[in-house]
Amino acid sequence: MIANHKQRLQLEALATELGFEAFGVAPVEVPLRREYYEQWIARGEHGGMSWLARNNDRRLHPENALPEARSILCVGLNYYQPEPERRGRIAKYALGKDYHKVILKKLKTLCAHMRENYGSDQRPYVDTGPVLEKPIAAYAGLGWQGKSTILLNKTHGTWLFLGTIFTTLELPPDKPAADHCGSCTRCSDACPTNAITGPYQLDARRCISYLTIEHKGSIPVEFRKAIGDRLFGCDECLDVCPWNRFAQTTREAKFAPLPHPDVVESLSLTQDAFDQKFAGTPIRRLGLSRWKRNACVVLGNTGTAEDLPLLKEAAASDDPLVAEHAQWAVEEIESRQL
Repeated sequence: MIANHKQRLQLEALATELGFEAFGVAPVEVPLRREYYEQWIARGEHGGMSWLARNNDRRLHPENALPEARSILCVGLNYYQPEPERRGRIAKYALGKDYHKVILKKLKTLCAHMRENYGSDQRPYVDTGPVLEKPIAAYAGLGWQGKSTILLNKTHGTWLFLGTIFTTLELPPDKPAADHCGSCTRCSDACPTNAITGPYQLDARRCISYLTIEHKGSIPVEFRKAIGDRLFGCDECLDVCPWNRFAQTTREAKFAPLPHPDVVESLSLTQDAFDQKFAGTPIRRLGLSRWKRNACVVLGNTGTAEDLPLLKEAAASDDPLVAEHAQWAVEEIESRQL
C-alpha cells in the first residue's frame, strides 16, 4: 500500500502538471443512486437521450466497465470565464473548443504514464461512455452533487469538467465529499422552466440545455419564451450558485471564446459554412438545422423589425424545423410592434 500511495502522489502531480485543478480516487465498487436513476429512466425524464437507458449493467455497476479495474481516477478541469457581449448566450462550456478532445488528450497522457511506469491497464472516459461521472467524482472527493445535480467544488464552484480513468491499479481512495448545499435553493428558484423538480432531481425534458442541445425536434411552445436569449445551453442554475464566489477564470487557452456570427446572420449559413465555422467545437455536433431553430427562438424573444426579412426567408425554408420556428419568431416580433 505504501508503493500505491507513492503512485497516487505521482499521478496527482502529473495531473496538476497537465492542468487539472482537481484530483481524486474512488473505489470501483462505488455506491450510486441506482434506484433514483432507474426510476428517472422509467419516468422518461431523460427525454430523447435514449443512450442513457442502455448499457446500465455498466453505468450503474462501474465494476463491469473494466472487470480487472481496482480504482477510478477522477480529475476536474476548470472552465469558468465571463461570457462575451453578444446577442445569443452560449453556455460557458461551449464557448471554445470541444472539451471532450481537450480532456481526453490529457487523460491519455496519464494512461500512458501508468502503463509505462506501473504496467497497469486503463480505460479513460470524458462524458462519452456508460459512466456516472458526477456521483463517482463526489465519492472521489472532488465535490458533492448539488441540488441542481451539478457537481459543486469548494474552490471552483460549478465550473469543473470531469474526466475518469478506470485502472487496474489499486490506489488508496479519497474520502467522499460532504454535501454543503444546506438550505439553499437558489438553483431551483432560478431555473426558468422549473426543470429542477426537487432537491437533487432534474427533469431533462424541461431543461433549456436539453431543449437547445440534445432535443432533436420542435421545441415545445410552452418553453420557447423561457429560453429567452439562450442560443446554446443554459448556465442559470450554475451561475447563481453561491459557491461560485471563489471561481477563477480558466487557464486553458483552448476554452477561450470563439467569435460567432450574429444570431440573425446564422439564418443565412450554408452547411459548408456552418461546418467550417464550428469545426472542433461542441456546437458542431448540434447540426445546422437545430442551430437555426435555436436562433429563431432567440430572435422571437429578443429580435426587432430589422431581423424580420431574414426570418421571413427562413419561414419559407425547405427545412420544416427551421420554417416552423422562424414563423413563430416572426409572429412574436410583429406582436410586439402592435
